Amino acid sequence: MSAQQQFKYSNSVILYPLIILFSVWLVFWYQVRVDYGIKSFGIRPQKLDGLLGIFSSPFLHADIDHIYNNSIPLFVLTLALFYFYKKIAWKVILYGIIISGLLTWLISSRGNHIGASGLIYVLVSFIFFKGIFAKHYRLIALSLMVIFLYGSMIWYVFPIKDGMSWEGHLGGLLTGLVFALVFRKQVAKPERYKWEEPDYNEEDDPFMRHFDEDGNFIEKLPEDEEEFEPETEISQAPTIRYVFKKRED
Repeated sequence: MSAQQQFKYSNSVILYPLIILFSVWLVFWYQVRVDYGIKSFGIRPQKLDGLLGIFSSPFLHADIDHIYNNSIPLFVLTLALFYFYKKIAWKVILYGIIISGLLTWLISSRGNHIGASGLIYVLVSFIFFKGIFAKHYRLIALSLMVIFLYGSMIWYVFPIKDGMSWEGHLGGLLTGLVFALVFRKQVAKPERYKWEEPDYNEEDDPFMRHFDEDGNFIEKLPEDEEEFEPETEISQAPTIRYVFKKRED
């Protein structure tokens, strides 16, 4: 697949991230206005009924600040995901939620883990490592941009703040790295220039033929000069005849 085919804008690039963000805010509205108790359906570690939280926790948030802080990176990262990795975007999101949630369930010891931050860490980790592994200039630039915007998040995979699910962050980071390795070959290939082709021959290139062995540019090639052949026949001047009539008086 070429870069032009994969790095192509469509309505889904912005539509799907908006749908995901709208779903998160819709559940939060329901939580605040209708049933505040749904907040307890997060990931509860090492409990069978806590496995349900793997699917529900990304849509649950503690308060308005919590959902606001997650909304902007969630939208930006899913936007980048659907633009640069359109073919595997849904796989990364759905499997990312499941695997990072399962890791959170396994490595945590207590608490009720909620929030979309686990998925955000999946996206940050996947986009960063995928660009590095792909060695495509656009994807490397995207990786650097992600690190510039969200690089400080790396500190929150450690237990440095009470009440924050560092286990969910760590699970997301590891999941994104694994996905970058699994989907390593599914990346757009840059278009090759003509001189990068294996069968390229400089003598067949009209542009390169304008350079001599020393690298000097030749404006006109010998075969490009028009050949003028002398005319073999010379047209004769027209013959003018005068007729004189004597006037008779």
